[in-house]
Amino acid sequence: MSATTNRYQVSIEADPALPIIRMTRDFDATPAQLMRAHTDPELFARWVGPDGMQVRIVDWDASTGGRWRYVAGSDGQEHGFHGCFHEVGDDVIVQTFTYDGEPDGVALETLRFEDLGDGRTRLHAQSLVDSFVGRDQWLASGMETGVEQGYAKLDALVAEL
Repeated sequence: MSATTNRYQVSIEADPALPIIRMTRDFDATPAQLMRAHTDPELFARWVGPDGMQVRIVDWDASTGGRWRYVAGSDGQEHGFHGCFHEVGDDVIVQTFTYDGEPDGVALETLRFEDLGDGRTRLHAQSLVDSFVGRDQWLASGMETGVEQGYAKLDALVAEL
């Protein structure tokens, strides 16, 4: 699936008082469609990450108390990610997120899907990391490109649902 032109842009902000990254993005999709795209492993693998990245789901139980793991790769390099689902509700996901390359850097992520009506949803995502240094490393890593490209693929995916 190739990315389409973004109708919406993601807002990424670093909290000045806490080591938190907040992202907000609108979608032409219902909260249920976005929740499905975030919790169904086959759908998730189709949109997460930057263009050209292949995602292989290793473990996936998108329920409260469940766990997840995937490996993303391109150009012969692979990167593993894993975490636990602490809460999976109708319009919220709370999970941990760990990059295998930084096993001590566990982030607590909260995704909330706000129904805007007329088939539109605003995604509010927040990642609490262990330090300001860790937060700033995330921001400097090129994550914005991966998020923008991933969400563009998500736009195309939810249009099919």
